[in-house]
This record gives sequence, C-alpha cells and structure tokens, in this order.
Amino acid sequence: MKMISKKRIICAAVLAFVFAVNVFSAEKKIPLKFDKKQVAKDLGKKPFNVEKAADVVVDMTVGWNLGNTLDALGGGGMNSEISWGQPRTTREMIDGLASSGIKTLRLPVSWAAHMDKKTYTVQKEWMARVKEIVDWAIEDGMYVILNSHHDCFDRPQKMPVCSGYYPNSVNYEESANFLVNLWTQIGTVFNNGYDEHLVFETMNEPRLRGTGHEWWFDQNAEECRDAAETLNKLNQVSLDAIRATGGNNKKRFVMIPGLQASPDSALNSAFKMPVDDAPGKLILSVHMYSPYNFAMATPGDNNFTSAHKVELGSMFRRLNNSFILKGYPVVIGEMGATNKDNIADRVAWFEYFLTKSREYGMTSCLWDNGAPNPSKSQGERFGYYDRRKVQWYFPEITETVIKSTKKE
Repeated sequence: MKMISKKRIICAAVLAFVFAVNVFSAEKKIPLKFDKKQVAKDLGKKPFNVEKAADVVVDMTVGWNLGNTLDALGGGGMNSEISWGQPRTTREMIDGLASSGIKTLRLPVSWAAHMDKKTYTVQKEWMARVKEIVDWAIEDGMYVILNSHHDCFDRPQKMPVCSGYYPNSVNYEESANFLVNLWTQIGTVFNNGYDEHLVFETMNEPRLRGTGHEWWFDQNAEECRDAAETLNKLNQVSLDAIRATGGNNKKRFVMIPGLQASPDSALNSAFKMPVDDAPGKLILSVHMYSPYNFAMATPGDNNFTSAHKVELGSMFRRLNNSFILKGYPVVIGEMGATNKDNIADRVAWFEYFLTKSREYGMTSCLWDNGAPNPSKSQGERFGYYDRRKVQWYFPEITETVIKSTKKE
C-alpha cells in the first residue's frame, strides 16, 4: 500500500476546510435583488475628519427628531410625509433648527411602504426626498442620523416579502433580505459625498410586536432569547451591507440598537455589538423616556423628584461602565418628557438628564411628534418645535437643552 505523506494529508484537510467555509458562506449569502439602475450612485468626494466614534458623539452635542414625518405610514406615495398631520418639511425648518443651536438631526425614515414588493427597490422619488432633507441639514453644518424606522413588522407570524423585519428566527431570512437590500441601496446613494456628519442607524426599536414581550425583555423567556439572538444577527448583516458598499461607508459611524432600543435590553448579556473590521466606529443606540412614570405615563408623576434623579444617574453609570468604557459611545436617539402642564418640572428634568448624560460624553436627541399640548387621554405629548412658525413652543425648555449640552 502506497504511503501518503503527512504534508499531503494536511493540505487536503486545509482544502476541505476552505471548501466547507465557502459552501457555508454561499449558503448564507443574502441576494441583492433591487434594480441597480434605479439607484443613483454617490459620485461625491469628501474625506473623513474624525476617526473615533467617541469624538463624533461628543461633537453631535444635542439632536432633534423629525418625528411623524418621513416615518409616517400613510401609504406608499409621497404624501405619506404629511399623513400623520405634520407639514411637509422645508429648508426653512431645518435652517431654524440649526440657528437655534440644534447640532444633530435624527431623520426617522420608514422604507418598506416605498419599496417594490418583489425586488426591494426603493422608489427613486422617496430616496431623492430623503436625500434632499439630509443635504439641507449637512449644508447647515449639522450631523444627520439616518435610520430604518417603522419597518418592524406588526405581527408575530411569517412575514410577507418586503414587509420590513421582525426579530425572531422564523422571520430571520426575510428580515435579512429586507435589511441587506435596503442598506446596500442607502449605502450606494450616501457614500463618498458624506463625511462623519452622516451617521447610519440600523433599526429603530426592533421588538416582538404583537406579543406580551413587545416592550419588556425577559431573559427567562425563550422567545426573548430567540429575539435577542436574531437581532444580533440582523445588526451584523446590516453593518456588513453598509461596509460592503465601500468608500466612506467602510468607516461610516453606525448606531446599533438592542431590543426595543431599551437600555435594559442592551445591558443584558444576550445583546452583542456586531463584529466590525473598522475599529472604533460603532455607537450604542438607546431610547430613554425615563423615569417612565414621569417622562411618559399619564397621569403618572407630575413632579421630578430626587428619586427620579437617582434612577437616571444609575442608568447613565451602567451604560458608561458597560459600553462607553469599552469603546462604544452612546447616543440616546429618543428622549423627552411628555407635557402634563408641568413646565417647571420638565425644565428640571431636561437640565438633569442632559447635564448628567453629557458627563459621560453621551448625545441625546429630542423626540418630537408635533403634539405640544397636554391631554388627559393621550400621554405622548412631545411637541417642542413649531414647524409651521419655525419657532419653539417652550423657549425655557429649549434654552435649558442648549445650555446643558454646550461643549466645554
């Protein structure tokens, strides 16, 4: 019997391993189905001036959300922008934000309703509208956070094609198809023409909609553990799709959420930040309407108390210890205190919230749904900026926000 050399055995084993890896990768590869002819390639050229996410987050200072606008779900046409009662966005609105001291525009955008249901191709007109508003803010010297907003599917069942995403293993494949096709298109349109002032955010409040765990993570519940694992994978494929578009997107700063964008979910060991070939570019994304009884619940608490301060301070410290000190700065993409006709306490809340979070280098973005006035029947009264008059509803809050977040 002819003897086979040890060297040949090793080479054969290596080749077999490489073949197995390639087969596995091919099986896992997510197809790009969108019509490339419909996607305008970014031909700009703008170098990055900041290399570390922590420096960008500090410079972002304070932000504001264009809420209930491009994220509205009033059909797939261009009028969806005004379908939830907000006016069409104008250059004057964005200029007014910038001149008042707002440094960051978080731009919530819902995409699924504006996609071809077979190819995932985003409507050219919709992409162009998003780009128009992004460019206004960038030209005003602002940072822009661009995301996928109300694209989390609304029922815990097998999703139809191009319905968004849902963080469970049953819907992983379709969710990955949606996110990879979406972020590849966004990354094609927004690339070398945008420096560090454009930040991507993979998803908004990904959660188990239609279940008892929609807003609460229970580490003892199998569906929650499955959701966390699936979301980790969805964040990874979204990031990989962004990086694969090359150019400036190989080093684009990207915000990563946990389930519900909840700090508690992010702090659970089930949540993992994705692996990234570009070091120091990832940011944790959380939302904080906290403490809930004061900031969100109606009637809840009208007074901002020392106990509320303790609760907030504790959460900021935990985020600092678990993420910031490990190289992942934090952006609080949504925050605010609903109007309960308690202006003095809201001012006190904003002052404490923003001053304390800035001590750890965090940036916070006001959530604005265009509803300023208190209501006994509706708790979410988060209107701060009058978009029609281009002025602030509560100047004392705005003054406190700007003062509390000024860079030293």
